[in-house]
Amino acid sequence: MLLTNAKIARLAKNDDFGLIEDGALAMKDGHIAWVGDAGDIPDDHRTSNTHDMEGRLITPALIDCHTHIVFGGNRAREFELRLTGASYEEIARAGGGIVSTVSATRAASEDDLLADALTRVDAMIAEGVSLIEVKSGYGLDRDTELKMLRVARAIASKRPIEVRTSFLGAHAVPPEYKGQPDAYIDDVCIPALKAAHGEGLVDAVDGFCEGIAFDTAQIGRVFEAAQNLGLPVKLHAEQLSNIGGTKLAADYGAMSADHLEYATSDDAQALKAAGSVAVLLPGAYYTLRETKAPPVQAFRDHGVPMALATDCNPGSSPLASLLLTMNMGCTLFRMTPLEVLLGTTTHAAQALGLSDRGQITPGARADLCVWNADHPAELAYRIGFNPLHARIIGGVL
Repeated sequence: MLLTNAKIARLAKNDDFGLIEDGALAMKDGHIAWVGDAGDIPDDHRTSNTHDMEGRLITPALIDCHTHIVFGGNRAREFELRLTGASYEEIARAGGGIVSTVSATRAASEDDLLADALTRVDAMIAEGVSLIEVKSGYGLDRDTELKMLRVARAIASKRPIEVRTSFLGAHAVPPEYKGQPDAYIDDVCIPALKAAHGEGLVDAVDGFCEGIAFDTAQIGRVFEAAQNLGLPVKLHAEQLSNIGGTKLAADYGAMSADHLEYATSDDAQALKAAGSVAVLLPGAYYTLRETKAPPVQAFRDHGVPMALATDCNPGSSPLASLLLTMNMGCTLFRMTPLEVLLGTTTHAAQALGLSDRGQITPGARADLCVWNADHPAELAYRIGFNPLHARIIGGVL
């Protein structure tokens, strides 16, 4: 297939959009075969299967690299409580928060969880998302953690979207282990991880390193188990406080550290040295009405790649729009339109350990978006507006 008469944002470098004003793009066997100026199309890429893009913009397809999209129930009541002054931490310590979603998720069937998750997946597909990461973590027992991961895998069989799974057994301490986080890690979390890995359900291992969840020593034991299974790690770190999660993630060569509102310049330096991505989640910052933003300038100064994701979940970020997330990254975190587009393409792929997508270059997967737009900055500029014209997934329009 050959696409002509297009503006093409290659994103081949991190310092500009790599925009070709009058471009063409050839695809073969699901990959990009050639991209360049329309006047330079090689003869061997000219084909009858040519599509005129009528001046539209082409970018890499979007990637949502941090979601909790499989869950039971909702937490609209907690949203109401926060508006009357209750904090996220107060609600969690009173038995709400993650633990309340655990009860609903344990009670739900796989079919019900899948049907509910697909409503959110469909919204993402409609905005040009080609790949999502999906975490467990609302089961906190062996059977429900595996149930969630099976549902996550099933999404790709029901919709034209790729899924990467992360085991998040170290998300919270369940009620039956209240006050016994170490026992929960040893008795439930690590055995569930091994069982999930045995069923081929896990692509990476995550954890929540926070005062209301697990400390660095407890997460370290989970990460040791992950390494013994040959699985990469990532971490929720420094969202509500700084207890050393970012440096722990860096010590284990994590693919990413996520949230990072309370991260420091030293944390940024550690991420750079480890080759880890900083995943920023403005939906949670917005929903929880936080006031301390992540240290974006420190990440810039140290050359840490920044990804951006919805963090779609029922409590702290009930957000299923990556386009709105991009706008939030600009307005709340003062990121640039280039940074948020890189953050939902090139750097999002890097945060998932993928090097074959996220930019438009020969040899990359032909996962693309065609937009009714003249310039890439428009994708972050509008609010509540979807300019998607078409998705191209694996070279299929």
